Amino acid sequence: MNHILQQQLIDLAYIVAIVLFILALKWLSSPATARHGVFAGEFGAALAVIATLCDYQVIEYKWIIVALVVGAIVGIPLGLVPMTAVPQRTAMSHAFGALAAAMIGIAEYYVRVPNISKFEMVEIALEVIIGSLSLTGSLIAAGKLQEVLPQRPITYKGQNIVSLSVLGAAIVIAIWLMIHPGARQLFPAMIVVSLVFGVLLVTPIGGADMPTVISLLNSYVGLSAALLGFVLNNKVLVVAGALDGSSGFILSVIMCKAMNRSFTNVMFGAFGQVQASAAAVKEERTVRSATAEEAAAILGAASKVAIVPGYGMAVAQAQHKVRELFDILTKKGIDVKFGIHPVAGRMPGHMNVLLAEADIPYDRLMDMDAINPEFPQTDVVLIIGANDVTNPAAKTDQGSPIYGMPILEVDKARTVMVIKRSMSPGFAGIANPLYYEDKTLMLFGDAKGFVGDIVRELTGGGH
Repeated sequence: MNHILQQQLIDLAYIVAIVLFILALKWLSSPATARHGVFAGEFGAALAVIATLCDYQVIEYKWIIVALVVGAIVGIPLGLVPMTAVPQRTAMSHAFGALAAAMIGIAEYYVRVPNISKFEMVEIALEVIIGSLSLTGSLIAAGKLQEVLPQRPITYKGQNIVSLSVLGAAIVIAIWLMIHPGARQLFPAMIVVSLVFGVLLVTPIGGADMPTVISLLNSYVGLSAALLGFVLNNKVLVVAGALDGSSGFILSVIMCKAMNRSFTNVMFGAFGQVQASAAAVKEERTVRSATAEEAAAILGAASKVAIVPGYGMAVAQAQHKVRELFDILTKKGIDVKFGIHPVAGRMPGHMNVLLAEADIPYDRLMDMDAINPEFPQTDVVLIIGANDVTNPAAKTDQGSPIYGMPILEVDKARTVMVIKRSMSPGFAGIANPLYYEDKTLMLFGDAKGFVGDIVRELTGGGH
């Protein structure tokens, strides 16, 4: 096969892969077609990799095979983590992608220098800067989500000035290298400064903002991949990176809108600090608690029930017990729906994935805008570990850090029941006044165990 025909076949494979990537994004936007989206994305990626390996310019496969084996050894365990660890696994995936982009950019610089044009130098510098800061930023995000690093914002006076100064230093070095690409000694300095900026960027961000940070870092990694595509003159990498970067950015915008906050507020607002004094004041108030038997009686007597899942359901792996509860209530003729907040959990779509895993019908999953008008006609709302997205302080307390954030308006329902381990504040570190209202019953305990007890009571197994 001559090289021209070979290249034409590779380009055709790239076009098919690009179409599959676009279809994957389209199908992933709906739970009903999400599986098709995953398969399309996987097949497109595999096709692009195989096509690249068939390029006549590839003359040695030994190290490629070694890299594939090492990647599989690392990737398979990462793919088998429990659902509660998916957010931090996602952050780690972003870190690996950023590391790959940065390393290739570094290699390309040293291969091409000093015979490197100004435009190529700009491409490589931007790619390495974005890849490096995304690497350390993703690692910090993963550490916060895994709780090996403090989830609260770590701040100090003048931090934004320091962070922006570090970023400015990286940009100044990049400009100097564009003018003097032969200044090799400055290239490692640019890398180090960019790595430091990634740490400074994410460390001051609180745990409550990690879902937005993850999607934003995904956007950065996509942008870095697109720049890498320009450096390597690889069309499919340009398009795939652009799709990844733009979709991550759009998702970040949607999530910021869901929290009624701006990018600058997320990145520099230090949201997520536990408000100890406010929490202490709330703790002095009394709450009403209930047993599983009482909760089952209330649910069994209802005609319309809404279930609001949160990270408490995820960490307890209670989704299958929730499915059992859904089945029992539905058989009793009770209308049961699920209210999903856009930023519930610790990553975009976290609750949807968990509930889909338990085979809960897609038409029962309702987003915030769809479920909110129904709460006034809802007999019982059962909240399972969702703290911040149900906090009415977002509507009433102008001094609250979440004031103005759209929430699930569960306080409008006739009865509210909350499954929670304790009265500690949620991921945002903010006390929830909903727990002290007369219509609220606190169901203290592990979500999986408590829902299981309710199921037994409803089926008569508790007697």
